[in-house]
Amino acid sequence: MSKRELIDCICEINKGAKPEFLASFSEEDLKAYLEHLMELDLEELAVCS
Repeated sequence: MSKRELIDCICEINKGAKPEFLASFSEEDLKAYLEHLMELDLEELAVCS
């Protein structure tokens, strides 16, 4: 996944994230953050069920 794709995915989950801010991070940092957001999203779904 490219840096742009990572930023787009993060923005879909975290509506308050600014692409300009996210662009200042490395691809590795963005991957780690996206994984974290996806884990939180799954946990929220489990709690709401």
